Amino acid sequence: MEESEEMIELYQGAEFRWSLHSHDLPGDSSTTLGRGGGKQYYELTFHKKHKEKAIRAYVPHILATAKEIRDKDSPLTIYMNDGAEWSPMDLNHPSTFDTLAMDNALKQSVIEDLDKFIKRKAYFKKIGKAWKRGYLLHGPPGTGKSSLIAAMANHLRFDIYDLELTGVHSNSDLRKLLIGMTNQSVLVIEDIDCTIDLKQRGGDYCTSSSSSSSSSSSSSSSSSSSSSSTKDDNNNKVTLSGLLNTIDGLWSTSGEERIIVFTTNYKDRLDPALLRPGRMDVHVHMGYCTTEAFRILVNNYHSIDYHATYPHIEDLMAEVQVTPAEVAETLMRSEEPDVVLHDLIDLLNSKKELLTESSATSASSKEEEDCDAAAEDCDDDNDDEET
Repeated sequence: MEESEEMIELYQGAEFRWSLHSHDLPGDSSTTLGRGGGKQYYELTFHKKHKEKAIRAYVPHILATAKEIRDKDSPLTIYMNDGAEWSPMDLNHPSTFDTLAMDNALKQSVIEDLDKFIKRKAYFKKIGKAWKRGYLLHGPPGTGKSSLIAAMANHLRFDIYDLELTGVHSNSDLRKLLIGMTNQSVLVIEDIDCTIDLKQRGGDYCTSSSSSSSSSSSSSSSSSSSSSSTKDDNNNKVTLSGLLNTIDGLWSTSGEERIIVFTTNYKDRLDPALLRPGRMDVHVHMGYCTTEAFRILVNNYHSIDYHATYPHIEDLMAEVQVTPAEVAETLMRSEEPDVVLHDLIDLLNSKKELLTESSATSASSKEEEDCDAAAEDCDDDNDDEET
């Protein structure tokens, strides 16, 4: 708008008039200067009978719309840790829930849970809990766990903090990283079972009885030295107890509106203390490619809803396991749907052949074991008759 220009907007039957003005502020270099010099501002005028509507509805509508525009125009940020410091860079991951290849019912449940979470600030305050939500994404490699995290961040418009535990030297550094996070963010720890040994909550407190007093006394000095060394090591590493306190203890209240995401390929390897509700509230199993996910992928890569090969491909997918990553890689080989879909059939047939061979080998091994067992029983019977 030009200075003194006006614009009229009708909102819910009321007329609101906007105009742009400026005025000089001598010596104030921090202001935004207009064309003629001075600070620019918008003036909003309306009939006094619309005052309540302006305050309670129209102005909040303007602010919410402005925030939505800013969020769409500005890229998200992903932070990586370097010791106890965060290093930022733009996050331009294109994954959204529309393009995510996963079961639609599961996808919808995640969306609804996220939408419910961000609207419950007053509820979390009322019940006396930190405003956070924990997700555990588990399943085989290549099933879309990282893509789901990006889709969650894009859906909420939250920045991502990608925490690499092997780069954190102590529990105190872990706390510093947590304090350094902003509100409305996603904390991600990928492959939690592989990045650091979190099997034990503390040191090994069990001791064996010595077989003799002499051996006990002779090892006392070395035990003392070892204990001191172990204590120093424990002070310079991240422990399971430290991680639990960070995500669920007093330090977890240092921020608001946070999503915490752990990923793992092997859920059964995790300490049960990590999995309980309140830490990991939602467990999402990212499984092998379903027919529904397959159709989403084909539509993403080739913009088609159906192909003559679909029934055959879906029959094969019911017999063998293939990851979404394997399907996506095949679909990217050519821009011709006919070519890539037949390549996918070849991939699925090769997996089926391997599965058949493996089953035949297992059956053959079982038959050999049964024959060996029968032969042993026959030998035992012969020995009994001779006796």
